Amino acid sequence: MSAELSQTQPDESINVDKTSLTLPITTPERRIVLLAGGFSAERDVSLASGANSAEALRAVGHEVIEVDPIDPAFVSQLIDLKPDVVFIALHGQGGEDGKIQGLLELLGIPYTGSGVLASALAMDKQRSKVFFRHAGLHTPDCVSVTQSMTGLKAAESFVERYGLPVVIKPAADGSSIGVSIVREIDELPAALDRGFEVSKVLLVERFIAGTEVTVPVIGNDAPTALPVIEIVPVVSDFYDYEAKYSDGGSEHIIPARLPADLLAHVQSQAVIAHTALGCAGMSRSDFIVDALGTAWIIETNTIPGMTKTSLLPEAARFSGIQNSELYTQIVEWGIAASR
Repeated sequence: MSAELSQTQPDESINVDKTSLTLPITTPERRIVLLAGGFSAERDVSLASGANSAEALRAVGHEVIEVDPIDPAFVSQLIDLKPDVVFIALHGQGGEDGKIQGLLELLGIPYTGSGVLASALAMDKQRSKVFFRHAGLHTPDCVSVTQSMTGLKAAESFVERYGLPVVIKPAADGSSIGVSIVREIDELPAALDRGFEVSKVLLVERFIAGTEVTVPVIGNDAPTALPVIEIVPVVSDFYDYEAKYSDGGSEHIIPARLPADLLAHVQSQAVIAHTALGCAGMSRSDFIVDALGTAWIIETNTIPGMTKTSLLPEAARFSGIQNSELYTQIVEWGIAASR
């Protein structure tokens, strides 16, 4: 699972200060339980994120015990292992939606990443839009539909109002699973059917044409945006599951090919999104920048992919932050947030 990375060195027009983002840290060795796998449709990605994170943490002396919560006995394991912190590398349902965070809160165990509320809000794409708009961010209009006689009618009504194309996506899932772009009206029923195979609730969302970019944000009280990454799908016409995880499925251009002032603007929008939802430790917000330079936020991910080729680690490395340094700091932010 990989994507090609194209790095352009920063110059005066890009204004990326790599040294200012270095995280010089001296921390004690920690006993870390790393949760990866789970039961969501993103299980394979989670296992890859977990393996890479465990490798990076062990490289600097941390004790890492990998646990797969697909086994119900994992709760007993958590209690018996008495970790200093739990590193959550779970993506999608059951890991990124506040459920595992709530369990860890009840058990009194510190954990990495965002808390219960921020995780649940970010996972719910429609509700997160309410917070984005309140914070002054642009986000595409949408309507939620369910698998009923009225679902198709609601989708058709949305198309009548906004025109084609539209995006069909699960209301609460990740990795672009179940996502379709509908360009002809007769494609709509089949796109809804595909979406309902993985989710009971779908969003029909206005399609925004433009440059697809993503911005990782790291930190707790003073979150910092990493460089903007431009995503160019190679094997499909949008950044779907195959483009994300197949070899050569997409090209990542860092920094994105945007004017310096627009790069800075998108970075600021990502920090606003991170703060508006109450995120902690890390997040990654996805945007479409249209021809007029408007940045439309699509979603915020509270547990971004952490594989060797994932976007957050790529942006960190470009900024001079190595894997072990990044993951150790994520651990420390998680412990600090629990105090």
